[in-house]
Amino acid sequence: MSVFLAGVGVRADIADVAGYILVIGIITYLSVIIGELVPKHLALKNPERIACFIARPMNVLSLVAAPAVWALVASTRGVFRLLGISTASESAITDEEILTIVAEAGSTGVIEEAERSMISGVIRLGDRSVRAVMTPRTEVEMVDVGEDAVSLKRKLITANHSCLPAFDGDRDNVVGVIMLRDMIEPMLASSAVAIRDHVRHAPIIPDTMDALAALKVLRNADVPMALVHDEYGHFDGLLTPGDILDAIAGAFRSDEDQSENEAVRREDGSWLLAGWMPADEMADLLGIDLPEHRHYETVAGFVIDHFERIPVTGEAIEIENWRFEVVDLDHRRVDKVLASRL
Repeated sequence: MSVFLAGVGVRADIADVAGYILVIGIITYLSVIIGELVPKHLALKNPERIACFIARPMNVLSLVAAPAVWALVASTRGVFRLLGISTASESAITDEEILTIVAEAGSTGVIEEAERSMISGVIRLGDRSVRAVMTPRTEVEMVDVGEDAVSLKRKLITANHSCLPAFDGDRDNVVGVIMLRDMIEPMLASSAVAIRDHVRHAPIIPDTMDALAALKVLRNADVPMALVHDEYGHFDGLLTPGDILDAIAGAFRSDEDQSENEAVRREDGSWLLAGWMPADEMADLLGIDLPEHRHYETVAGFVIDHFERIPVTGEAIEIENWRFEVVDLDHRRVDKVLASRL
């Protein structure tokens, strides 16, 4: 190359340097195109055909190279032992890498966006506590075992679930659940119904249990509901298979409860977030980092944790190039938060 450059009139000292640079650049370019990108795209377009074609040669190559590979690995481990460094390696694939692969598959159209969202929800389920997916106590419909028939009938008619927690006097003293189908026949047969006689046992789980373990409990339960209690024994909420499905596939809207979307993008690019939106989903949406060990599970908890108090309507705080403004409070509960990029 330097001879060619010198032949076209380039000075000899410059031609030598330029020749090396051009040769290295051309070789690098060709190695990336021919050795990396083209084979990769060919394999992605015809994965099964390419895999079948290359499997046998690769198997032969691995057998031939096995002694050399063993010698190199043994030598490397020996050096690490001399240095006092452990050679035990962690898992080669992390949750984040799987989510990245799934996101790439979704962006290229290999899987549908709904499939990508559900796969992400399943992977995230093991990292979520029951507290993050349960129906909180403030939104739970409950029945007192001493309730009169008229009041009970009214609750059963308006109930959104097929079973309701039953308490005895104090709402913290939950004694089990009643199934609506169990109450129909006795209520039709008599005006006086002994609710206590129809209470079924429901599993009690701590709010710190992970959602996957709770799903196993629900599978083995006699009723499709688990009662969630905190470390002090107080009733915290309930968990149903529907709550698990919501965590995987997203919230459903019932005919009775036309609930709002958890996140709505506005024309100016800001996001109107529901206070009950899971904090990890909010973090993925806005591209912010959350601490691995945290004491909140929702957007409302995220905001309160950073304010270190219950905020008032109109207050705002800046976090990681985002401005979070509390735009609606439901009594002391943060109901709506407006997130705007700074």
